[in-house]
Amino acid sequence: MGLPKVFCVGILKSFGWKIDYSHLPISRCVIIAAPHTSNWDFLLMLLFAGAFGIKINWMGKSSLFRKPHGFIFRLLGGIAVERSQKNNLVASMINLFNEESQMRLVLAVEGTRAHSQFWKSGFYHIAKGANVPILPTFLDYSKKRGGFGMALHVTGDVKSDMDTLRELYATVQGKFPKQASTIRLKEETQNNQCLVYGNPN
Repeated sequence: MGLPKVFCVGILKSFGWKIDYSHLPISRCVIIAAPHTSNWDFLLMLLFAGAFGIKINWMGKSSLFRKPHGFIFRLLGGIAVERSQKNNLVASMINLFNEESQMRLVLAVEGTRAHSQFWKSGFYHIAKGANVPILPTFLDYSKKRGGFGMALHVTGDVKSDMDTLRELYATVQGKFPKQASTIRLKEETQNNQCLVYGNPN
């Protein structure tokens, strides 16, 4: 269950945000949310998902889902996880994809709102292991525009796939641009070896 479409469109427009319909979401994919530099990104993610009329899933620390308010986050697509179990998380998400005919899993690939030298590679492992495309999404605060990019089918050539994402995000600015992380995976510094989903970073 997500937020009502009319409500979401109205709220976004009232705050001056434009909805980019150039590319539409698909039913099974790993959605990467970048750049992630502000707590406002989470609310905007929910509003844009509602504006596109889609249900999304996202992972949150288990403490968010405790009583009395935990059910709200579940209704909004949240999946409670223990973040210390990185390897198990990747395998669990792959299993979920295998069980669901429709699933859009949103991941904040930077893993932090502060600057980092690398993106977390879990999104790549999940997409590769579940054989689903990566769907880039963006919130460009400089233009107050949000939407989706073209779906990327993982090839296993890490640098080539990341070059595609770097091109997409080259002109996109988060709320605090200096806090945006470098668009790079650690695997790109390791002779561009193909990823194996059981060993995420």
